[in-house]
Amino acid sequence: MILFELLGREDHPAYHELEVANGNRQYDFLRSIVVASLAVGRPFLSQHLIKALNFQAITCLHTSAGEYRPCPVTVGEYVPPEHYRVAPLMDDFVNVVNRSWDGSDPVVLAAIVLWRLNAIHPFINGNGRTARAASYFVLCVKAGGWLRGTTILPELLRQRRDEYVSALKVADQSNAKGEVDLKPLHSLMTELLNQQLASVEPDGSSNESGEGQADPATPRAKGEQADG
Repeated sequence: MILFELLGREDHPAYHELEVANGNRQYDFLRSIVVASLAVGRPFLSQHLIKALNFQAITCLHTSAGEYRPCPVTVGEYVPPEHYRVAPLMDDFVNVVNRSWDGSDPVVLAAIVLWRLNAIHPFINGNGRTARAASYFVLCVKAGGWLRGTTILPELLRQRRDEYVSALKVADQSNAKGEVDLKPLHSLMTELLNQQLASVEPDGSSNESGEGQADPATPRAKGEQADG
């Protein structure tokens, strides 16, 4: 069952309900792999992990869940790389992240992951959700554990979508000129991470009942089906 093929649209209640459920499962899975990665002493990013995060986000919603896209996509005015370039670009991306792992500031490395995955747009759908989750994986593993808070960074970024998208555009435009500028994205992530951590009570507890409720407040516009 692929709901988008059956319904032909994303604004149907059944699609929305499954999208929210998938988002909750993705966050549960994300927490599990953070814990597992630290437990076995293997702190690195992999293509398999990224594909698994995408599968959790869009399974039964769209085709090719957890697989690199087999066709071109567009996201508003942005045209991601051609689909045949995705695999080698992802190879390079993951290698760069892992080579930079030990010497990089956690938020800087998480910002690189967040921007680059959105720029490559490797999947048919759910790229934003996958990029935010992969970025948070890097941040938590670099920090040595799951970062608590009433609402976690991936959801806080979604709630500040306009600023988040603007920061990604700055990075894209500067990268096209030869030197990527991640300062706006880094600044936004730092602000929101501080907001998340401030929601933790002095005893270390937090009301996390809604931290994984990835409930998209605004339906994505037609033509942005590859965004998430």
